[in-house]
Formats: sequence, structure tokens, C-alpha cells
Amino acid sequence: MVTKKVLFQGDSDLDQLYRIFRILGTPDESVWPGVTKLREYKATFPNWSANPIEKVVKDLNLDPFGLDLLKVRNCLFQRMLAYDPTVRITAKAALSHPYFKDLTN
Repeated sequence: MVTKKVLFQGDSDLDQLYRIFRILGTPDESVWPGVTKLREYKATFPNWSANPIEKVVKDLNLDPFGLDLLKVRNCLFQRMLAYDPTVRITAKAALSHPYFKDLTN
């Protein structure tokens, strides 16, 4: 949203997944319980490790609140880029995040 560009811009379903995996790491049961049971999950997906989001968005000059909103792993709870939808921050909760404190209704 900050750049008005797509963060993971793939040209096919598989390319889209691989672009996400290269940044967030290939999901497994430790980060998304049940992922290996999903119909389209392939045990043959390449195994990429997660990259620190600070490195991925370093050119955006996000303030600490902006980085916090994106964090994949946070000691308190997951944020916008969490794989597991049950722990991902909701849109409503995200709007209450300090990053958006300067927005007016």
C-alpha cells in the first residue's frame, strides 16, 4: 500500500507462490498448522527460509509502526503477512494499529 505497487507480483499461480515463499519462507506446520493437508500443497515445493521484513522493505523507509504492522513473527502476535489466517491480524484490528493513527475518518 505504501508504494502503490504489488509486493508479490507473480505472472502465474506458481510464480506468485514462489515469490511469497522466497520472502516469507516456505510454509510448514510450524508456521501454519494444517498447511500440508491443503489440496494444492506440494511436498516438493522448494524450501526457502524467511527473510527479515526489514530487509525486504528497506527502501520504503517505513517507521517502526509500519514495520511492526508487517511483521511475520512478533513476540505478541502475528501481523499482516502471517500465513495462518487464524493468527493473521484482521483488517479491523490493523486499522486500529498505531501506524494509522494519523488517519481521519
